[in-house]
Amino acid sequence: MATNLDRNIFDPQICCSHDRGVFMKNVKSSGLKVHLKKTTVSMSNRIHGMINCFSVAKFFKSLDVDLIHSMHYSDDYSEAISAKIAGIPWMFTKKNMSWGGNSKNSWKLRAFLSKHILAQNNDMIQEFFPGSNKVTLIPRGVDTKEFHPMNKDVALSKQFSLVNVDKILMCVANLAPVKGVEVLINAFDLLCANEKNLKLIIVGSDENDYAKGLRSLANSKSCRNKIYFTGRVYNVENYYSIADIFILPTLNIGRREGCPVSLLEAMASGIEVIGSNVSGINDVLQYFPDNMFNPGDEHDLYEKIKKVLNNTISKKDDLLKHVRENYDIKIEANKHANVYERILA
Repeated sequence: MATNLDRNIFDPQICCSHDRGVFMKNVKSSGLKVHLKKTTVSMSNRIHGMINCFSVAKFFKSLDVDLIHSMHYSDDYSEAISAKIAGIPWMFTKKNMSWGGNSKNSWKLRAFLSKHILAQNNDMIQEFFPGSNKVTLIPRGVDTKEFHPMNKDVALSKQFSLVNVDKILMCVANLAPVKGVEVLINAFDLLCANEKNLKLIIVGSDENDYAKGLRSLANSKSCRNKIYFTGRVYNVENYYSIADIFILPTLNIGRREGCPVSLLEAMASGIEVIGSNVSGINDVLQYFPDNMFNPGDEHDLYEKIKKVLNNTISKKDDLLKHVRENYDIKIEANKHANVYERILA
């Protein structure tokens, strides 16, 4: 998002506690100034915590910035204290539907100390910040130049032995229990009893215990030879090119969804999508109720997939138009810019 801000007005800089991973590679290639510094401190011992906050505040002052926007998931509030000591307004984006961490009170203090809060879906505002006048709804955006309708990737088509009659179901997700991928596997098994040309591709890091459990579940099904786990991939846009239906089966528990980026990517890639009716997903698909199913209900998901497979009227053009008009990353950047200008006015 930061790379899409108007550089004639803003000078965005990024502060991270480490320089590892693909995200940091992208940040470095963007030309943005990067600071490596841990800006959160433990407040378990309040005296030591406050001493460390003064140290972080000194670092904040050295940056000579006008506003600090926190994007991490934790319930930390020390960063807000450090910013207040430094005399710099501080705000944060809430990204999921749980308080997170060990303390609801920590989140409340984090919210109290913030100059402004960005929420990623409507349920988030109602559930966590009802009646607050310092909350703005800004859902995530997707780069529609990177994610757009493409011809089927030839190499991937060969890798999965695809033929023209095949219908490819795909899920791209962080494979954690809240994602409910077992519901999709069970629904897929029901489908395969009558549909012979289906394949299911599950994209996401598969090294944790939950993912291993999904593999075991898949191997127990009669359709096991039609289910593929790719592990983590870095060219996900190519995977969307071979998909016919994207499915995000998030459960209505825990953190649910903030704003489901993979769903937006799939829509921008011009494919049909189905999602569970949970926070975040139901914002994105509010005008497409037939594309949602009851969370955790494999039979309802089975019926929705079957309906999309047999539907002669495609919605993918409408889905593509919807994401381009409402969730393009430039729209997200402009909304952020408006908030920043209001705070700094």
